[in-house]
Amino acid sequence: MHKLFSEHWHYIPIETTPHPYMSFAMDDTLQEMVTDDGIPKFRAWVHHPFVILGLHDARLPFLKDGLAELEKAGFDYIVRNSGGLAVVLDHGVLNISLILPKAEAAQIDDGYDLMLELVRGTFPDADIDEGEIVHSYCPGSYDLSINGRKFAGISQRRIRQGVAVQIYLCVTGSGAARAEIMRKFYHASRKQSETKFSYPDIQPDDMASLNELLEADHTVESVLERMLDIIRQSGSIEPLPEMDDSIRQRYAYHLERMKTRNRDIHPDR
Repeated sequence: MHKLFSEHWHYIPIETTPHPYMSFAMDDTLQEMVTDDGIPKFRAWVHHPFVILGLHDARLPFLKDGLAELEKAGFDYIVRNSGGLAVVLDHGVLNISLILPKAEAAQIDDGYDLMLELVRGTFPDADIDEGEIVHSYCPGSYDLSINGRKFAGISQRRIRQGVAVQIYLCVTGSGAARAEIMRKFYHASRKQSETKFSYPDIQPDDMASLNELLEADHTVESVLERMLDIIRQSGSIEPLPEMDDSIRQRYAYHLERMKTRNRDIHPDR
């Protein structure tokens, strides 16, 4: 495994950030922390039921119609503070953020490769491919798939001298059902309009959960423990120390920015 997994890490558990606003604010805050202390952070997060929209999604010509489709499906939604496209979060989707000093991931691909190594180490018997699954939601060059069906996607955000490498892993449930929600969202949000940005033509059967692909009965909790064990076996990990006043103020600042960014789609919040 990568030498970074043999170092000392700070851990931020799922219950720390019950709302997605908090998750994105926390990752930005942790990047500022790692800039100063140089200690990598491992953060787990689960949000249900939410669709996390990218900045490009917020520019869809009939966005209100698409948001109505999400509400009909029982999903809340926010716009995150970075680019890319929408992803579905629910109780069966595990999100992991690796917050690293930029010196440990100087090149963009370094961060992606570290997360890929973590996932492959978690499932050593699975034949996991990397590469864009064009007809998935949020397609990208670091989609993870088995037999051509996507179960995860990796993204990255960089602030100061910190790097946040984020992944969503569809562990349980139906990947196709999640993809169908997004297919309906884009159909309603775009209709037949021409757009400058190319939005995905989603084919739901191109997505699946790990349990579907591996014919397994993993849970979000069991997968998280497998990942933490990779660090425990060669390095060490302990809870994030209590934030001091200055860090809490930075977190409050990033949290307010998330709320401000979403006032157009959530004017009542």
